Amino acid sequence: MNSSSQVDGVSFITKTLLGEYQDILSISCDRFDEDTNQTIGRAQGRKSHLDNLFKVRDWCQKYKVAFKINSVINTFNVDEDMRENITELNPVRWKVFQCLLIDGENSLREAENFAISDQHFQVFLEMHSSISCLVPEANQKMRFLDCREGRKDPSKSILDVGVEEAIQFSGFDEKMFLKRGGKYVWSKADMRLEW
Repeated sequence: MNSSSQVDGVSFITKTLLGEYQDILSISCDRFDEDTNQTIGRAQGRKSHLDNLFKVRDWCQKYKVAFKINSVINTFNVDEDMRENITELNPVRWKVFQCLLIDGENSLREAENFAISDQHFQVFLEMHSSISCLVPEANQKMRFLDCREGRKDPSKSILDVGVEEAIQFSGFDEKMFLKRGGKYVWSKADMRLEW
């Protein structure tokens, strides 16, 4: 059995979640500066997000679970040099997303204050081009999920129309999915990682 987890905060990760059936764990980390984490809503009270991040990475190594990091690049972190921390954390994959505005979803949370231009995102990618596990997700690539003019239309419920029809209405574009590197080896048996 292969499994993958996407987690928005490391505070919810415990050693019991990691084990024999867990292949890869994705953790969100948008900034390595604790003050800025507070500003962008990534603070965890008095707990250090970064200390927890390194703790979870250590658990992943101990339990032989591949460690992946997701970062949303925005106005508060676009100028940050993350190379040293990413290199030290040594994830198998570092997914870097350009902050994407989606009308009706994140627009209600004043996401416009976080949006960056394509040019700023490209400068960030160039600064981090030495990181071999970096996988960029520019807005042009992310819009393949039926986002037209910054708006995402909801898909029909799989319970109402079945799997095949729901996928047809989801706006899923298999060619774009493959082009953006969406299919990759994530089974720990297939990754052949050195622990």
